[in-house]
Amino acid sequence: MPIALYALTIAAYAIGTTEFVSVGLLPIIARDFSISLPAAGLIVSIYALGVTFGAPVLTALTGRMERKPLLIVLMLLFMAGNVLAALSPSYEALLAGRVLSAFAHGVFFSVGSTIAADLVPANRRASAIALMFMGLTVAIVTGVPLGTYIGQVFDWRATFWAVAGLGAVALAGIAALLPGELAKSPPATIMDQIRVLGSGRLLLIFAMTALGYGGTFVTFTYLSPILETISGFSATSVSLILVLYGAAIAVGNISGGRIADRNPVKALTGLFLAQALVLLIFTFTAPSAIAALLTLAALGFLQFANVPGLQLYVVQLAQEHRPGAVDTASALNIAAFNLGIALGAWLGGEVVAAPDFGLSATPWVGAIMVAAALVLTYWSGVLDSRTQKVALCDA
Repeated sequence: MPIALYALTIAAYAIGTTEFVSVGLLPIIARDFSISLPAAGLIVSIYALGVTFGAPVLTALTGRMERKPLLIVLMLLFMAGNVLAALSPSYEALLAGRVLSAFAHGVFFSVGSTIAADLVPANRRASAIALMFMGLTVAIVTGVPLGTYIGQVFDWRATFWAVAGLGAVALAGIAALLPGELAKSPPATIMDQIRVLGSGRLLLIFAMTALGYGGTFVTFTYLSPILETISGFSATSVSLILVLYGAAIAVGNISGGRIADRNPVKALTGLFLAQALVLLIFTFTAPSAIAALLTLAALGFLQFANVPGLQLYVVQLAQEHRPGAVDTASALNIAAFNLGIALGAWLGGEVVAAPDFGLSATPWVGAIMVAAALVLTYWSGVLDSRTQKVALCDA
């Protein structure tokens, strides 16, 4: 693989870390700003919303820029967002920093995956894209627990300074290693995105993505306070548990792709069912340290296992219903993932703040959200069967 690809991987690692590390920092940030946990949870939601709504618009607006200068600008924006977060004198300033970083996140992955594919021969494009996205997976396994540990030992601001430093390393690599002339694909316009959103079948998949992927974030957003206050773990132990959780996520992501290769609808049905059940079980195992760890290992495995199947399914349906906008449909499904994160984190905050619910209720509420995705998946499978029957009759 060309060495330039590793600059993209480092950037993906930095971006993945800043997206998810706030989960481990919520209790510290809440104490520092004297705000509630649900209010602190908004730093997860606001980031995801920034990716969801900012990325498609900014990707369309920057479509005519040369690729290398665009990536440099994006990394500068990413660094600025994290520096603003580190220096933020108020909670509102912290949210503003998160939004800036989120804008860079969405456009980077939209453009970066295309660049990664163009850096290698045609028969190695999938491997090149996988190498870049590996930065996200490694960030969950190592960056999030390490960033949480830094925040606990020093200060949560030190974590954002560290992430900004990672962004500087990625920026230097991109500036030094990426070729000056990179091919550009025709930019997807806002109208292209609107046409995709006019397909009922694709909207159904986007809803499956948002609910199925986002359901776990009802609990995951507040995992640190759950482990400390309900399971009885120390703050230091939480960092180690996040390593276990991240490793389970990495294994689940790889396994999920293999499971979904032949029949994504069948795979998603089973994965969503298992995910809903494990979330429900976590409601009862959370007070027991050993049982909680075992349940979290299963939950981590399932949290990202549905991602490959959802992406494969949306591409398959786009080829059938919107063949001229497959890339746009895929990009909008990425936006749906982040909408799910925002929805799950927001719903989790509402549950935590409700007097009759609280932290202990987040797992079963998340299970309901995933169960809704399971129903939509079943319905989509029924529609697929009807389409196949009609095609056979016409033949």
